[in-house]
Amino acid sequence: MSLSLYFDHAATTPLLPQARDALLEGMARWANPSSPHAAGRAARATLEDARNRIKAALGWPGEVVLTSGASEALALAIGRAKAPLMAVSAVEHEAVLRLAGDATRLAVDGRGLVDPASSALSGLVAVQQVNNETGVIQPLAAVAQAVHDAGGVLLADAAQGAGKLPLPEADLIAISAHKFGGPIGVGALLVRDWALLHPTGGQERGYRPGTENLPGALAMAVALEAGNAWLADVHGLRDRLETALLESGAEVIAADAPRLPAIGAYRMPGKSATAQLIRFDGMGMAVSAGSACSSGSLRTSHVLDAMGVAQPNEVIRVSLGRETTVDAVGRFVAAWRAIAGLA
Repeated sequence: MSLSLYFDHAATTPLLPQARDALLEGMARWANPSSPHAAGRAARATLEDARNRIKAALGWPGEVVLTSGASEALALAIGRAKAPLMAVSAVEHEAVLRLAGDATRLAVDGRGLVDPASSALSGLVAVQQVNNETGVIQPLAAVAQAVHDAGGVLLADAAQGAGKLPLPEADLIAISAHKFGGPIGVGALLVRDWALLHPTGGQERGYRPGTENLPGALAMAVALEAGNAWLADVHGLRDRLETALLESGAEVIAADAPRLPAIGAYRMPGKSATAQLIRFDGMGMAVSAGSACSSGSLRTSHVLDAMGVAQPNEVIRVSLGRETTVDAVGRFVAAWRAIAGLA
């Protein structure tokens, strides 16, 4: 196939042209925003304008700590929160689980959903907004209510939801620009109240040392300002895709759960995910098995295991983006049927 078709937008999605322009503009303003001279002050003014634009685009009333991405934002939140980490959902991203230690794992049901009542704890509780492998959207309004009623603090990994869905009702929120059309290497920790964190000294109001990424902040702001109107088209494409896959004998994981339309997990009975990835790649199609951060480890997905999915090693993730077309979906379905031995 001469034209490669990309179905791995949950791993990273293409940089928007306007975000690329903003990145180049920021690189032309090369002075350090923390320098006291005139050039540094000009860079600082641009950085703070970008920060305010990020807040406005997200509708966030609190503070913004610029980071290198969601993984750093999550580490900052867990490492610097005044409330001790008490619990994480069993389907969190590896960036959270590797820091969770002996914190309680909140079980999920067969649809991948946390029971809000289980999160009623007095410390820090981490529950993601959208699962990166299945697209399942957690009931964070109810989770936040339960956590707050117990005197706790809610941390939400919104890497997959930010820029697509309204922000969740959480106290600390991690986002990553390259998931919504911004550049790789920049993200943020959204903080409802500075009193939630221990400061570290240095830049970012003393909460994140290191020279600020002015070009990245500008590009992230522009990517967020591009909006999410494209998601309505993706919803229709996802429905078209899943109808065709079901007719081809596929299993749609968490089919009856609330899901982000851009992410789907599908099982091809009798074909390992590894074999599928090789075949799809050979046909010019990029898909994944589980999270991009752990797909090369050959371990069974902890997300699918927590959900009790049968034969999780036969499940692949297909994620759509702004660039996905009806033709691309049709070609993917034809490839699926060929790999499944139906064509």
